[in-house]
Amino acid sequence: MNLIRNISVEKLMQKFSASVVYAILSAVALNLFFQPGHVYSSGITGLAQIFTTLSVNIIGQNLPVSITLYLLNLPLLILAWFKIGKQFTIYTVLTVTLSSVFIHIIPQYTLATDPIINAIFGGAIMGSGIGYALRSGISSGGTDIISLYIRKKTGRQVGNISLIFNGVIVIVAGILFGWQYMFYSLLTIFVSSRVTDAIYTKQRKLQATIVTKNPEVVIQALHELLHRGVTVVNSAEGGYSHIDMTLLITIITQAEYQEFKYIMKTVDPHAFVSIVENVKVLGRFVEDEA
Repeated sequence: MNLIRNISVEKLMQKFSASVVYAILSAVALNLFFQPGHVYSSGITGLAQIFTTLSVNIIGQNLPVSITLYLLNLPLLILAWFKIGKQFTIYTVLTVTLSSVFIHIIPQYTLATDPIINAIFGGAIMGSGIGYALRSGISSGGTDIISLYIRKKTGRQVGNISLIFNGVIVIVAGILFGWQYMFYSLLTIFVSSRVTDAIYTKQRKLQATIVTKNPEVVIQALHELLHRGVTVVNSAEGGYSHIDMTLLITIITQAEYQEFKYIMKTVDPHAFVSIVENVKVLGRFVEDEA
């Protein structure tokens, strides 16, 4: 019970800190690079920028990006609640709320007037925030929710899925405001998606091979805490000690690796563990709800 409690508290603090980090990074990218450089961001943030720009003509009032961003996320949060997971959605609501608040309170400031510089650095900062959020098991909202839903069904990488959705959004921006803005925004989306895939490693799978004298306690911990199946090979023998051992094989995600290490150090610190990275899996492999 203490092991479960310690891991749960650690995950809670990690998710909360990731929400704060993403909120700050997204606000910095938007208010210091995208808005001053007239570059449209990726995903729902870019769509919120479009609606904010059009709001003067539509309703005669300039709606803040923070407000349009929150309103556009509401239907997607409903999708996440029913199709991805309830805990995932709760943290996403927190992340979207914090992001809107920081976007509202951090003032716009022009660091550079060159739209290419704004596109590259803004995209890198935004991609860092998205990747860190996803790696911590939360979503930044918007098209990330759609991307995660499709990835659960198809196994495709999040960055590549987002690239398709975001391409549609910037084409709309190009039609409405000028094609030069579309090209700057495409550069932003490309940089952001590459940084996201570089940081977000949950989609990478690892094979853990465990040589242990205490297979039952290890199997129970992996079942209860990581919800992972384990293949058991009995009657293994140590080549030097000639002691009977048990060989356990399991597949985990990169995001579960730190948790896995903590479990092994706690339940069987003398076990020998080897890790193979980026393995391919055929058959049923269920990822958690995040």
